[in-house]
Amino acid sequence: MDLALLGYDFQSNYFNIQGHNLHYLDEGSGEVILMLHGNPTWSFYFRNLVSHYSRSYRVIVPDHMGCGFSDKPQDYDYSLQRRVYDIEALLKFLSIDRVSLVVHDWGGAIGLGLATLTDIQVNKLVITNTAAFTSSYIPWQINLVKKRPLGPLMVKYLNAFCWPATFMTTVKTLPTMVKKAYLMPYKALKDRVAINQFVQDIPINKTHKTFNTLKQIEDRLEKLDCDKIILWGMKDFCFNNYFLNRWKEIYPKTPVVEYSNAGHYLFEDKANETLEEMDRFFNS
Repeated sequence: MDLALLGYDFQSNYFNIQGHNLHYLDEGSGEVILMLHGNPTWSFYFRNLVSHYSRSYRVIVPDHMGCGFSDKPQDYDYSLQRRVYDIEALLKFLSIDRVSLVVHDWGGAIGLGLATLTDIQVNKLVITNTAAFTSSYIPWQINLVKKRPLGPLMVKYLNAFCWPATFMTTVKTLPTMVKKAYLMPYKALKDRVAINQFVQDIPINKTHKTFNTLKQIEDRLEKLDCDKIILWGMKDFCFNNYFLNRWKEIYPKTPVVEYSNAGHYLFEDKANETLEEMDRFFNS
Protein backbone atom coordinates (compact mmCIF):
# COMPACT_ATOMS: atom_id res chain seq x y z
CA MET A 1 0.00 0.00 0.00
CA ASP A 2 1.31 3.43 -0.95
CA LEU A 3 0.64 5.43 2.20
CA ALA A 4 1.95 8.59 0.54
CA LEU A 5 -1.26 8.69 -1.51
CA LEU A 6 -3.13 9.01 1.81
CA GLY A 7 -0.94 11.81 3.12
CA TYR A 8 1.48 9.65 5.12
CA ASP A 9 4.60 10.66 3.24
CA PHE A 10 7.25 10.80 5.96
CA GLN A 11 10.68 9.38 6.67
CA SER A 12 10.79 6.48 9.13
CA ASN A 13 13.16 6.65 12.10
CA TYR A 14 13.94 3.97 14.68
CA PHE A 15 15.12 3.99 18.28
CA ASN A 16 16.27 0.80 19.99
CA ILE A 17 14.71 -0.04 23.35
CA GLN A 18 15.73 -3.26 25.08
CA GLY A 19 16.70 -4.78 21.73
CA HIS A 20 13.48 -3.74 19.98
CA ASN A 21 12.93 -0.95 17.45
CA LEU A 22 10.53 1.85 18.24
CA HIS A 23 9.39 3.62 15.06
CA TYR A 24 8.84 7.37 15.07
CA LEU A 25 8.34 10.33 12.78
CA ASP A 26 10.57 13.40 13.16
CA GLU A 27 9.48 16.11 10.76
CA GLY A 28 10.22 19.84 10.58
CA SER A 29 12.22 22.05 12.92
CA GLY A 30 11.66 24.47 15.77
CA GLU A 31 9.67 24.05 18.97
CA VAL A 32 8.62 20.44 19.49
CA ILE A 33 5.09 19.09 19.28
CA LEU A 34 4.81 15.49 20.47
CA MET A 35 1.73 13.56 19.32
CA LEU A 36 0.78 10.35 21.11
CA HIS A 37 -1.71 7.90 19.64
CA GLY A 38 -3.83 5.30 21.40
CA ASN A 39 -5.29 1.87 20.70
CA PRO A 40 -5.64 0.55 18.01
CA THR A 41 -4.25 3.40 15.93
CA TRP A 42 -0.69 4.36 15.08
CA SER A 43 1.16 7.43 13.79
CA PHE A 44 -1.01 7.33 10.65
CA TYR A 45 -3.82 8.87 12.75
CA PHE A 46 -1.88 12.15 12.97
CA ARG A 47 -0.80 12.30 9.31
CA ASN A 48 -2.68 15.53 8.51
CA LEU A 49 -1.38 17.24 11.65
CA VAL A 50 2.20 16.20 10.89
CA SER A 51 2.00 17.64 7.37
CA HIS A 52 0.52 20.87 8.68
CA TYR A 53 2.62 21.54 11.78
CA SER A 54 5.97 20.37 10.42
CA ARG A 55 6.02 23.58 8.39
CA SER A 56 6.52 25.60 11.57
CA TYR A 57 7.41 23.11 14.30
CA ARG A 58 9.41 19.98 14.87
CA VAL A 59 6.82 17.22 15.09
CA ILE A 60 7.64 13.94 16.83
CA VAL A 61 5.16 11.07 16.51
CA PRO A 62 6.15 7.63 17.84
CA ASP A 63 4.41 4.35 17.20
CA HIS A 64 4.16 2.82 20.66
CA MET A 65 5.97 -0.49 20.96
CA GLY A 66 3.84 -3.18 19.34
CA CYS A 67 2.00 -0.63 17.20
CA GLY A 68 2.36 0.73 13.68
CA PHE A 69 5.83 0.19 12.25
CA SER A 70 7.44 -0.48 15.65
CA ASP A 71 8.52 -4.02 16.51
CA LYS A 72 5.91 -6.30 18.01
CA PRO A 73 7.73 -8.40 20.62
CA GLN A 74 5.56 -11.06 22.18
CA ASP A 75 7.12 -10.84 25.66
CA TYR A 76 7.42 -7.06 26.12
CA ASP A 77 6.22 -5.21 29.22
CA TYR A 78 3.20 -3.55 27.64
CA SER A 79 2.26 -1.60 30.77
CA LEU A 80 1.44 2.09 31.13
CA GLN A 81 4.56 2.70 33.19
CA ARG A 82 6.79 1.08 30.56
CA ARG A 83 5.14 3.08 27.78
CA VAL A 84 5.71 6.35 29.62
CA TYR A 85 9.37 5.53 30.09
CA ASP A 86 9.68 4.42 26.43
CA ILE A 87 8.63 7.89 25.30
CA GLU A 88 10.86 9.55 27.89
CA ALA A 89 13.81 7.47 26.62
CA LEU A 90 13.07 8.50 23.03
CA LEU A 91 13.00 12.19 23.95
CA LYS A 92 16.25 11.91 25.88
CA PHE A 93 17.81 10.16 22.88
CA LEU A 94 16.71 13.13 20.76
CA SER A 95 17.97 15.62 23.40
CA ILE A 96 14.46 17.02 23.87
CA ASP A 97 13.38 18.16 27.33
CA ARG A 98 10.42 20.42 26.48
CA VAL A 99 7.41 19.67 24.27
CA SER A 100 3.86 20.59 23.50
CA LEU A 101 1.56 17.58 23.66
CA VAL A 102 -1.32 16.35 21.52
CA VAL A 103 -2.87 13.24 23.07
CA HIS A 104 -5.62 10.82 22.09
CA ASP A 105 -7.03 7.65 23.64
CA TRP A 106 -4.26 5.77 25.54
CA GLY A 107 -1.93 8.56 24.45
CA GLY A 108 -3.60 10.65 27.16
CA ALA A 109 -2.45 8.46 30.03
CA ILE A 110 0.98 8.03 28.42
CA GLY A 111 1.39 11.73 27.66
CA LEU A 112 0.13 12.93 31.02
CA GLY A 113 2.37 10.32 32.62
CA LEU A 114 5.27 11.89 30.74
CA ALA A 115 4.20 15.32 32.00
CA THR A 116 3.73 14.32 35.65
CA LEU A 117 6.13 11.43 36.31
CA THR A 118 9.24 12.55 34.41
CA ASP A 119 11.39 15.66 34.01
CA ILE A 120 9.98 16.47 30.56
CA GLN A 121 8.46 19.97 30.55
CA VAL A 122 5.17 20.66 28.75
CA ASN A 123 4.46 23.99 27.05
CA LYS A 124 0.95 23.37 25.77
CA LEU A 125 -1.46 20.46 25.98
CA VAL A 126 -4.20 19.41 23.55
CA ILE A 127 -6.52 16.80 25.08
CA THR A 128 -8.75 14.81 22.70
CA ASN A 129 -11.09 11.95 23.63
CA THR A 130 -8.93 10.34 26.26
CA ALA A 131 -8.50 9.75 29.99
CA ALA A 132 -5.62 9.90 32.44
CA PHE A 133 -7.37 9.10 35.69
CA THR A 134 -8.72 6.08 37.52
CA SER A 135 -12.32 4.96 37.06
CA SER A 136 -14.39 1.89 37.74
CA TYR A 137 -16.59 2.80 34.78
CA ILE A 138 -15.82 1.09 31.48
CA PRO A 139 -17.95 1.19 28.30
CA TRP A 140 -19.57 -2.18 27.65
CA GLN A 141 -17.95 -2.52 24.23
CA ILE A 142 -14.48 -2.28 25.80
CA ASN A 143 -15.44 -4.50 28.71
CA LEU A 144 -16.56 -7.15 26.23
CA VAL A 145 -13.10 -7.48 24.69
CA LYS A 146 -11.37 -7.12 28.05
CA LYS A 147 -13.06 -10.03 29.83
CA ARG A 148 -11.10 -13.26 29.82
CA PRO A 149 -10.96 -15.72 28.21
CA LEU A 150 -13.26 -14.73 25.35
CA GLY A 151 -12.14 -11.09 24.98
CA PRO A 152 -8.44 -11.70 24.24
CA LEU A 153 -9.35 -14.52 21.86
CA MET A 154 -11.66 -12.18 19.96
CA VAL A 155 -9.03 -9.44 19.78
CA LYS A 156 -6.20 -11.70 18.66
CA TYR A 157 -7.93 -14.29 16.48
CA LEU A 158 -10.90 -12.35 15.08
CA ASN A 159 -9.27 -8.90 14.99
CA ALA A 160 -12.30 -7.78 17.02
CA PHE A 161 -10.72 -4.50 18.08
CA CYS A 162 -8.86 -3.14 15.08
CA TRP A 163 -11.51 -4.05 12.53
CA PRO A 164 -14.57 -2.61 14.38
CA ALA A 165 -12.56 0.55 15.00
CA THR A 166 -12.61 1.26 11.26
CA PHE A 167 -16.35 1.95 11.39
CA MET A 168 -17.30 2.49 15.07
CA THR A 169 -14.95 5.41 15.70
CA THR A 170 -16.21 7.94 13.17
CA VAL A 171 -19.49 9.55 12.22
CA LYS A 172 -18.55 9.78 8.57
CA THR A 173 -17.57 6.65 6.65
CA LEU A 174 -13.83 6.31 6.25
CA PRO A 175 -12.56 5.72 2.71
CA THR A 176 -11.70 2.07 2.05
CA MET A 177 -7.99 2.79 1.64
CA VAL A 178 -7.87 4.69 4.94
CA LYS A 179 -9.49 1.72 6.67
CA LYS A 180 -6.89 -0.56 5.13
CA ALA A 181 -4.10 1.74 6.30
CA TYR A 182 -5.33 1.58 9.90
CA LEU A 183 -5.44 -2.23 9.70
CA MET A 184 -2.18 -2.68 7.81
CA PRO A 185 0.17 -3.06 10.83
CA TYR A 186 -2.14 -5.59 12.50
CA LYS A 187 -2.84 -8.18 9.82
CA ALA A 188 -1.41 -11.25 11.58
CA LEU A 189 -2.32 -12.68 14.96
CA LYS A 190 1.16 -11.99 16.36
CA ASP A 191 0.89 -8.36 15.24
CA ARG A 192 -2.01 -7.77 17.67
CA VAL A 193 -0.18 -8.54 20.88
CA ALA A 194 -0.01 -4.88 21.95
CA ILE A 195 -3.62 -4.26 20.89
CA ASN A 196 -4.75 -6.91 23.34
CA GLN A 197 -2.32 -5.76 26.04
CA PHE A 198 -3.60 -2.20 25.83
CA VAL A 199 -7.08 -3.49 26.61
CA GLN A 200 -5.87 -5.74 29.41
CA ASP A 201 -3.89 -2.86 30.93
CA ILE A 202 -7.04 -0.85 31.69
CA PRO A 203 -7.09 -0.73 35.52
CA ILE A 204 -10.68 -0.85 36.74
CA ASN A 205 -9.81 -1.78 40.33
CA LYS A 206 -7.00 -1.23 42.85
CA THR A 207 -5.58 -4.73 42.45
CA HIS A 208 -4.56 -4.13 38.84
CA LYS A 209 -0.82 -3.66 38.29
CA THR A 210 -1.34 -0.36 36.46
CA PHE A 211 -3.74 1.19 38.99
CA ASN A 212 -1.01 2.79 41.11
CA THR A 213 0.72 4.28 38.09
CA LEU A 214 -2.51 5.81 36.82
CA LYS A 215 -3.40 7.05 40.31
CA GLN A 216 -0.04 8.81 40.59
CA ILE A 217 -0.74 10.55 37.30
CA GLU A 218 -4.26 11.47 38.37
CA ASP A 219 -3.08 12.94 41.67
CA ARG A 220 -0.68 15.27 39.85
CA LEU A 221 -2.94 16.46 37.03
CA GLU A 222 -4.17 19.59 38.80
CA LYS A 223 -0.59 20.72 39.39
CA LEU A 224 0.28 20.58 35.69
CA ASP A 225 0.93 24.24 34.91
CA CYS A 226 0.66 24.78 31.17
CA ASP A 227 -1.83 26.12 28.64
CA LYS A 228 -4.48 23.54 27.80
CA ILE A 229 -7.37 23.01 25.45
CA ILE A 230 -9.87 20.15 25.22
CA LEU A 231 -11.21 19.10 21.79
CA TRP A 232 -13.90 16.44 22.02
CA GLY A 233 -15.91 14.31 19.61
CA MET A 234 -19.31 14.06 21.26
CA LYS A 235 -20.40 10.85 19.51
CA ASP A 236 -17.63 8.73 20.97
CA PHE A 237 -18.87 5.31 22.11
CA CYS A 238 -15.74 4.83 24.22
CA PHE A 239 -14.55 8.13 25.69
CA ASN A 240 -18.01 9.57 26.16
CA ASN A 241 -19.40 12.46 28.26
CA TYR A 242 -18.45 10.71 31.48
CA PHE A 243 -14.78 11.22 30.66
CA LEU A 244 -15.27 14.72 29.26
CA ASN A 245 -17.06 15.81 32.45
CA ARG A 246 -14.21 14.45 34.53
CA TRP A 247 -11.74 16.56 32.55
CA LYS A 248 -13.93 19.60 33.13
CA GLU A 249 -13.76 18.94 36.87
CA ILE A 250 -9.97 18.61 36.82
CA TYR A 251 -9.40 21.64 34.56
CA PRO A 252 -12.44 23.90 35.10
CA LYS A 253 -10.80 26.93 33.47
CA THR A 254 -9.62 25.10 30.37
CA PRO A 255 -11.42 25.93 27.09
CA VAL A 256 -13.50 23.05 25.74
CA VAL A 257 -14.54 22.71 22.10
CA GLU A 258 -17.28 20.12 21.60
CA TYR A 259 -17.86 18.68 18.13
CA SER A 260 -21.43 17.42 18.11
CA ASN A 261 -21.06 15.41 14.91
CA ALA A 262 -17.72 13.68 15.55
CA GLY A 263 -16.72 10.36 17.05
CA HIS A 264 -13.66 8.88 18.71
CA TYR A 265 -11.37 9.49 15.73
CA LEU A 266 -11.88 13.23 15.98
CA PHE A 267 -9.14 14.12 13.51
CA GLU A 268 -10.83 11.97 10.86
CA ASP A 269 -14.30 13.43 11.37
CA LYS A 270 -13.22 17.05 11.83
CA ALA A 271 -9.83 17.41 10.17
CA ASN A 272 -10.11 21.05 9.07
CA GLU A 273 -12.07 22.29 12.06
CA THR A 274 -9.65 20.86 14.60
CA LEU A 275 -6.64 22.23 12.74
CA GLU A 276 -8.14 25.72 12.81
CA GLU A 277 -8.80 25.47 16.55
CA MET A 278 -5.31 24.13 17.27
CA ASP A 279 -3.72 26.87 15.14
CA ARG A 280 -5.42 29.48 17.30
CA PHE A 281 -4.28 27.67 20.42
CA PHE A 282 -0.65 27.19 19.41
CA ASN A 283 -0.36 30.75 18.06
CA SER A 284 -1.96 32.41 21.09
